[in-house]
Amino acid sequence: MKKIITILGARPQFIKAAAVSAVFKNQVNELLVHTGQHYDANMSDVFFEELNIPKPQYHLNIGSGSHGEQTGEMLKAIEKVILAEQPDFVMVYGDTNSTLAGALAASKLLIPVIHIEAGLRSFNKAMPEEQNRILTDHVSSLLFVPTQTAVDNLTNEGITNGVHLVGDVMYDGILHFSKIAEEKSDILEKYQLENNQFVLCTIHRAENTNDPARLKAIFEGLNQAKVKTVLPLHPRTQKYIADYGITLENHIQVIEPVGYLDMVRLESACSKIVTDSGGVQKEAFFLGKPCITMRDETEWVETIENGWNILVGADSSKIVNALQTFNPTVERKNYFGDGTASQQILAHILK
Repeated sequence: MKKIITILGARPQFIKAAAVSAVFKNQVNELLVHTGQHYDANMSDVFFEELNIPKPQYHLNIGSGSHGEQTGEMLKAIEKVILAEQPDFVMVYGDTNSTLAGALAASKLLIPVIHIEAGLRSFNKAMPEEQNRILTDHVSSLLFVPTQTAVDNLTNEGITNGVHLVGDVMYDGILHFSKIAEEKSDILEKYQLENNQFVLCTIHRAENTNDPARLKAIFEGLNQAKVKTVLPLHPRTQKYIADYGITLENHIQVIEPVGYLDMVRLESACSKIVTDSGGVQKEAFFLGKPCITMRDETEWVETIENGWNILVGADSSKIVNALQTFNPTVERKNYFGDGTASQQILAHILK
């Protein structure tokens, strides 16, 4: 039986792992390593419980720090795990510092790297995530790609070996978990929310939170739109709001960070989503919710081309306009596979 070490560290990776680890059961020997990149219990431990992911065999407890410090600490710790376990593969997801650290540690030890969600590009190298994904793709042996656009990006960079277009593992997850969320989540009752009567907002990306001008402009837009907005607040964003002296109008309802099932329930029940998250943009698309993206570019260009996602950056007037008027009516196309990405990934690995 093949032995795989899977590196996880952040919310979107737990969600993807829920879909993939479920099909790996009894087929491969998978060891989960949690780097501790997301160390808030609401944003980490709860996912393992809710999504039925096996508890990690290794918890590295790295926590936050500068990019160099965090990645370096992870690299050291992951290398020790790989040397102790001697896996056949090391598997990484997405584009976080955990992803890059896992890929580099394995590559240096000549262990083949599996990259799930390979080939995404924003073409903005100022984003740490963009650097992480480019570097990870270039040291990976098996690259599992969610869309044809991502295949084309890899081809343009000379990467053609080991590339497999399988669809999006997050689509696998949302098909499964949206039904469970409807049965199990009581988030709407808890906060007295009604279907289609609120906008859901998430803000966490460093390019927005670390820049006082951008974060102030974003909240200026949210304040001026006068639309009922529910904001599960990332701890880092909460700190910056206080630091920058930003005030929120009464129509913005701040709630604690939520687990995945509660998040999916909120996404399913809201009228629109306004976010700077890559994963939430896709979940919006899967669930048929108009998405307003507070970034200057996105990796998920298909959602923009299809007309269900709009880029507003940190422009307050664009945010107001989109919140009040953006209501796509075009049919959503199927860019992200058929919900069997996880099974296809397993089949390729077993080959």
